[in-house]
Amino acid sequence: MTSTASEAQQGRAPGEPPPSWQQRLRRYGYVPRPGSHIGLRDRLVPPYSRPGTEIWRVLGVPPVLAGRLVRWAAWGGPLLVALVAGLLRFWNLGSPKAVIFDETYYAKDAWALIHQGYEGQWPKDIDKAVLADPSTVTVPADPGYVVHPPVGKWVIGLGEQLFGFTPFGWRFMVCVLGTLSVLMLCRIGRRLFRSTFLGCLAGALLAVDGLHFVMSRTALLDQVLMFFVLGAFGCLLIDRDWARRRLAAALPWDDEGVLRPDREVAERLRLGWRPWRIAAGVCLGLAFGTKWNGLYILAAFGLLTVLWDAGARRTAGAGQPYLAVLKRDVLPAFVATVVVTFVTYVVSWTGWIVTKEGYYRDWATGAGKGGDFTWLPDWLRSLWHYETEVYSFHVNLTSGHTYQSNPWSWIVLGRPVSYFYESPKPGKEGCPATERSDCAQEVLALGTPLLWWTACFAVLYVLWRWALRRDWRAGAIACGIAAGWVPWFFYQERTIFLFYAVVFLPFLCLAVAMMFGAMLGPPHAGERRRVAGAVGAGVLVLLIIWNFVYFWPIYTGQTLPIDDWRDRIWFDTWV
Repeated sequence: MTSTASEAQQGRAPGEPPPSWQQRLRRYGYVPRPGSHIGLRDRLVPPYSRPGTEIWRVLGVPPVLAGRLVRWAAWGGPLLVALVAGLLRFWNLGSPKAVIFDETYYAKDAWALIHQGYEGQWPKDIDKAVLADPSTVTVPADPGYVVHPPVGKWVIGLGEQLFGFTPFGWRFMVCVLGTLSVLMLCRIGRRLFRSTFLGCLAGALLAVDGLHFVMSRTALLDQVLMFFVLGAFGCLLIDRDWARRRLAAALPWDDEGVLRPDREVAERLRLGWRPWRIAAGVCLGLAFGTKWNGLYILAAFGLLTVLWDAGARRTAGAGQPYLAVLKRDVLPAFVATVVVTFVTYVVSWTGWIVTKEGYYRDWATGAGKGGDFTWLPDWLRSLWHYETEVYSFHVNLTSGHTYQSNPWSWIVLGRPVSYFYESPKPGKEGCPATERSDCAQEVLALGTPLLWWTACFAVLYVLWRWALRRDWRAGAIACGIAAGWVPWFFYQERTIFLFYAVVFLPFLCLAVAMMFGAMLGPPHAGERRRVAGAVGAGVLVLLIIWNFVYFWPIYTGQTLPIDDWRDRIWFDTWV
């Protein structure tokens, strides 16, 4: 076939150049970067959408009060959502009165930390004594070998210090962080989408997710890790706006009063002191100091914030934005994230360092005496040895567990984890006397199914928005999901569980909120389009809430007749 025939077959005139990759992708929904019809300042720092007052007029609220309510909604809405989430989570928090799942490790380690600064070696059958009368329990002086850093246990221990060595005490602070994470997600979503409604929607979805709910009521480390990861993301998001405002303020205005891009300013301006980025580094250090997979979050978020800087400088007029970022931003970003993270991590081990009685604390002066690094402090060499031993433990943890699962199955809730299960006899512990068989009482770490299955489509939508619409918000959400999920695929032979997914759960809720926002349509869409989108999104939200209510008994350990319990076990893999 001749080249002329080939060109004609592809719809091009002879001699016409082939279409660019952008033109080829347009058939799949790709759109170029926003044009000059959008003001430069609005491109750097997009304004927040203004909530309408129509609904208040319909309700008969006076215009002055309606205006105030709209202004207060930026904080009032998130606080209201968080209040509802907190009431749900704190209700009957001490039930079941038991040491459930891995609380047997972290509750006791936390109690030892706050009393002596290091974890102890607890007797195997001490849980019954703790539940019966914690005042008779003595903290063991012998050091215990633990495989997770101390931050999460310090958090749990604070609740125990306030309310005692009881189920309510060791769950209290985790519940506080779970509630605060709902508030944070509302505010993060508002800043990300520039919409109070979508921000509150994302927070509300998190509030009615079963996995987040159960993890908020259980003294495990992963909910603490999630809180600090979400806090780091929020800090970086604020830092992004701060840096872009700084750039916008430095750009020149022309004679017509229009803000113009300037290559010299965009490439040479130093953004100076960035406290929110440092705060993000502290949060990442606390995440790393809770569980080691916080290190992967650090890598992903560090790259994300540098790419945000490059995008800001490009928008401001930089001809070589990546070179400008390399010269002006990379080193400060490295210090504010990586250096601050590791300093925070080391500081989190203070209790182990100063007490000198923790596990491996004296390794450098005993079995590790001598070597090439004797110029380092003994505590640092001992800590490094401890870390290498723990790393070896984690990567070689391949012993089977009834509730282990592959990360591929997490997004569809393939294998949730049962934290607690008992079979009350008829007439006892809430089991009706008329029952012919034992009842069921379970706490199942299961996400709200309709929310997670909706999130499967939302993730695809976010990836499409990022790849073909070049939407930075979608890229940020995808980064959060990938940072919390993808690393586990490299350890598929390791014993891992679905509840690890709680770390990226807030980003799934952001993805669903973004998809629902698309369903509602843009502000300029017609009334029929807006109504149809609102009905569709509203029905899905109501179904998700109903789904959460339906599974409430197996999130809270309520006693159910066995048939009612079976009705909620939709798949064999949930048993």
